[in-house]
Amino acid sequence: MKKLSGTLLASLLITGSAVAFAQPDAGKLRERAQQIFKPIPTIDVIIKERKLNADRIELGKSLFFEPRLSKSHIISCNTCHSVGTGGADNIPTSIGHGWQHGPRNSPTVLNAVFNIAQFWDGRAADLKEQAKGPVQASVEMNATPKHVEDTLQSIPEYVDMFKKAFPGESNPVTFDNMAKAIEDFEITLITPNSKFDQFLEGKDSFNKAELVGLELFMNKGCIACHAGINLGGQSYFPFGLVKKPGADILPEDDRGRFVVTKTASDEYVFRASPLRNIALTAPYFHSGEVWSLEQAVAIMGTSQLGAELSDEEVKAITAFLHTLTGDQPKVVYPTLPPSSKTTPKPSM
Repeated sequence: MKKLSGTLLASLLITGSAVAFAQPDAGKLRERAQQIFKPIPTIDVIIKERKLNADRIELGKSLFFEPRLSKSHIISCNTCHSVGTGGADNIPTSIGHGWQHGPRNSPTVLNAVFNIAQFWDGRAADLKEQAKGPVQASVEMNATPKHVEDTLQSIPEYVDMFKKAFPGESNPVTFDNMAKAIEDFEITLITPNSKFDQFLEGKDSFNKAELVGLELFMNKGCIACHAGINLGGQSYFPFGLVKKPGADILPEDDRGRFVVTKTASDEYVFRASPLRNIALTAPYFHSGEVWSLEQAVAIMGTSQLGAELSDEEVKAITAFLHTLTGDQPKVVYPTLPPSSKTTPKPSM
């Protein structure tokens, strides 16, 4: 067998399975993509557009990392939505109060501001509403609004932070304001400047495999569910639109959005997962039972598109999905204020 030159071998490694496909026209592909997707703006633009308050963001950051919001004093928002691991916890289902396992895989908090609604079933309209849910869920933080307010009011430094973040309010330390502050901080957890964003903005940032993957992603119909700025998160679809996957991937006892709407047509319907930073957030699907991104792509082909994707197509689409990883938020872990003698004690 003739030995490959170093240059040719490197080229094959870079393009991967895309050697089986014709080279797409990058300019025409970009023009199509710009009609379907949008790049993520910078954090400065988001803060200006949303008129976010710096004091409220800072308070929200402390609360996002604050384990004393939980009844056990162990679990914080960051426990299940770690900003250091793609905004998720990288396990099938999150572990909450008393070592209970939650029913679904934890969605990423990164870029969640761009979703139409929060949670897999869309039961929270926005990040503020979402922030209240896990705090009160018995399987997660197992607290109550009163526990949260008593805890925060018992810590003088938090009282001062709430006064700065919510000026003019006679009693700013409330459960609702806790959620508002966390929402403002979570809005800043965006990941701009991905290779894909650079491509959309005109830079020749893609290699052949990534160009082929993007073309396949659009031509095969993935964009029916995964379009827009977050490549998903904008609408709801049955999981198993064409062919239902097995019960390990689609548990029969999790009926999806039906639990929210009580409408028969919403059985096994879920919010289309946003695909930004998807390479960082395994395992996949609401069940968290698929660890390989390539396997997830193949399953989507058969269950949603009714298409048996070839190995080469799966590898190319996966190569494209890797371009969706953006600049990760640089968050300095806050030094949290100490408890006082009146702070509620942890309860297991």
